[in-house]
Amino acid sequence: MEESYDISDPRVLKVVAHPLRVRLLGLLRSDGPATASELGRAVGESSGSTSYHLRELARYGFIEEDPDRRDGRKRRWRARHRYTSWDNRRMHATPEGREAAGIMQARQVEVLVQAMRSFDETGWPAEWLTVAGISDDMIQLPVEGLRELSDRMGELVHEVAARHAGRPDAVLVQVWRAAYPREQVIEAARRKEEER
Repeated sequence: MEESYDISDPRVLKVVAHPLRVRLLGLLRSDGPATASELGRAVGESSGSTSYHLRELARYGFIEEDPDRRDGRKRRWRARHRYTSWDNRRMHATPEGREAAGIMQARQVEVLVQAMRSFDETGWPAEWLTVAGISDDMIQLPVEGLRELSDRMGELVHEVAARHAGRPDAVLVQVWRAAYPREQVIEAARRKEEER
């Protein structure tokens, strides 16, 4: 499996931004190869619907048939890349690109919300309850500082994953990283008031 599918065409990003397609791709990445029927049962869709969306994902290079696991007439699909990435600056250069990037970011948030709900409903042991969760910080950084933070967080994720790879007590853990500059709301309100 390749590391990343770097997308520069907004039309290709929109292909994977479809709610069902992004779920199917996520399952193939996390759970491994599967047939349209298996995926359909997992997401509550018909095999015909999942089959159509899988063919679209394959057409644009996100997935491929798994030649190592043929099941007679049943096609087994596998993800071709661990991640999908795109350059926000390039995508935001056109309205179509802005829309595609926005849809993908909204899908990522939906997946995060679903993961949080699933975690809460599953009944994990106490030791997992003390380390899992979400938090936020407000810090002041220039562009270079945010780039450094993002790069170092990515390096740390890969370093820790490599150090614990293959342990019998390891489970699949989803990790999100997000950082956005934020306008100071009160200051913006003051400026608007002064402009009146």
